[in-house]
Amino acid sequence: MATFVINTPIETAEPLIEVTIDRTTPLAVGRHRFQLEVTDDAGNRSKPDSVIVIVADREAPTAVLDAPELVNFGQSFSLSGRRSFDIGGTVRSYSWTYLGPAV
Repeated sequence: MATFVINTPIETAEPLIEVTIDRTTPLAVGRHRFQLEVTDDAGNRSKPDSVIVIVADREAPTAVLDAPELVNFGQSFSLSGRRSFDIGGTVRSYSWTYLGPAV
Protein backbone atom coordinates (compact mmCIF):
# COMPACT_ATOMS: atom_id res chain seq x y z
CA MET A 1 0.00 0.00 0.00
CA ALA A 2 1.31 3.43 -0.88
CA THR A 3 0.18 7.00 -0.50
CA PHE A 4 1.10 8.79 -3.70
CA VAL A 5 2.24 12.41 -3.81
CA ILE A 6 2.21 14.23 -7.17
CA ASN A 7 5.55 13.91 -9.03
CA THR A 8 7.16 11.87 -6.23
CA PRO A 9 8.25 8.38 -7.38
CA ILE A 10 7.79 5.37 -5.12
CA GLU A 11 10.40 2.62 -5.61
CA THR A 12 9.41 -1.02 -4.98
CA ALA A 13 10.89 -4.44 -5.67
CA GLU A 14 7.39 -5.82 -6.35
CA PRO A 15 5.49 -5.49 -9.66
CA LEU A 16 2.21 -4.61 -7.89
CA ILE A 17 1.35 -1.58 -5.76
CA GLU A 18 -1.90 -0.57 -4.09
CA VAL A 19 -2.84 3.09 -4.27
CA THR A 20 -3.96 3.93 -0.74
CA ILE A 21 -6.70 6.55 -0.56
CA ASP A 22 -7.36 8.50 2.61
CA ARG A 23 -11.14 8.93 3.06
CA THR A 24 -10.61 12.47 4.35
CA THR A 25 -8.58 13.54 1.28
CA PRO A 26 -9.58 11.27 -1.61
CA LEU A 27 -8.53 11.77 -5.22
CA ALA A 28 -10.89 14.28 -6.80
CA VAL A 29 -13.47 13.12 -9.30
CA GLY A 30 -11.86 13.29 -12.72
CA ARG A 31 -8.90 12.01 -14.71
CA HIS A 32 -5.62 11.13 -12.97
CA ARG A 33 -2.39 9.98 -14.63
CA PHE A 34 0.00 7.39 -13.19
CA GLN A 35 3.42 6.49 -14.61
CA LEU A 36 5.72 3.45 -14.40
CA GLU A 37 9.41 3.14 -15.18
CA VAL A 38 11.36 -0.06 -14.56
CA THR A 39 15.06 -0.70 -14.04
CA ASP A 40 16.79 -4.00 -14.85
CA ASP A 41 19.61 -5.71 -12.95
CA ALA A 42 22.19 -3.96 -15.16
CA GLY A 43 20.81 -0.54 -14.13
CA ASN A 44 19.13 0.18 -17.48
CA ARG A 45 16.00 2.29 -17.09
CA SER A 46 12.94 1.96 -19.34
CA LYS A 47 11.04 4.70 -21.06
CA PRO A 48 8.01 5.66 -18.95
CA ASP A 49 4.60 4.15 -19.58
CA SER A 50 1.51 5.93 -18.27
CA VAL A 51 -2.19 5.29 -17.79
CA ILE A 52 -5.21 7.47 -17.08
CA VAL A 53 -7.45 6.41 -14.19
CA ILE A 54 -10.88 8.01 -14.07
CA VAL A 55 -12.23 8.57 -10.57
CA ALA A 56 -16.04 8.63 -10.75
CA ASP A 57 -18.71 9.23 -8.11
CA ARG A 58 -21.01 6.23 -8.61
CA GLU A 59 -22.49 6.05 -5.13
CA ALA A 60 -26.11 7.13 -4.79
CA PRO A 61 -26.85 9.72 -2.11
CA THR A 62 -28.86 8.75 0.98
CA ALA A 63 -32.16 10.52 1.64
CA VAL A 64 -33.02 11.04 5.31
CA LEU A 65 -36.49 12.48 5.89
CA ASP A 66 -37.35 13.91 9.30
CA ALA A 67 -40.90 14.90 10.30
CA PRO A 68 -42.88 15.36 13.50
CA GLU A 69 -44.65 12.19 14.66
CA LEU A 70 -47.80 14.10 15.61
CA VAL A 71 -49.28 17.41 14.51
CA ASN A 72 -52.51 19.11 15.54
CA PHE A 73 -55.38 19.04 13.05
CA GLY A 74 -55.26 22.05 10.74
CA GLN A 75 -51.66 22.95 11.65
CA SER A 76 -48.80 23.35 9.20
CA PHE A 77 -45.57 21.44 9.83
CA SER A 78 -42.09 21.10 8.36
CA LEU A 79 -40.33 18.22 6.67
CA SER A 80 -36.53 18.20 6.72
CA GLY A 81 -33.99 16.56 4.46
CA ARG A 82 -31.04 18.22 6.22
CA ARG A 83 -29.55 14.91 7.36
CA SER A 84 -29.43 13.55 3.79
CA PHE A 85 -25.89 13.03 2.53
CA ASP A 86 -23.71 11.93 -0.36
CA ILE A 87 -20.35 10.26 0.24
CA GLY A 88 -17.95 11.75 -2.27
CA GLY A 89 -20.32 14.50 -3.38
CA THR A 90 -22.90 17.05 -2.34
CA VAL A 91 -26.70 16.83 -2.29
CA ARG A 92 -27.83 19.48 -4.81
CA SER A 93 -31.62 19.16 -4.82
CA TYR A 94 -34.56 17.67 -2.96
CA SER A 95 -37.75 16.28 -4.55
CA TRP A 96 -40.73 16.16 -2.16
CA THR A 97 -43.84 14.04 -2.84
CA TYR A 98 -47.06 13.55 -0.85
CA LEU A 99 -48.04 9.87 -1.25
CA GLY A 100 -51.53 10.13 0.29
CA PRO A 101 -53.04 8.64 3.47
CA ALA A 102 -51.15 5.75 5.09
CA VAL A 103 -53.16 2.71 6.08
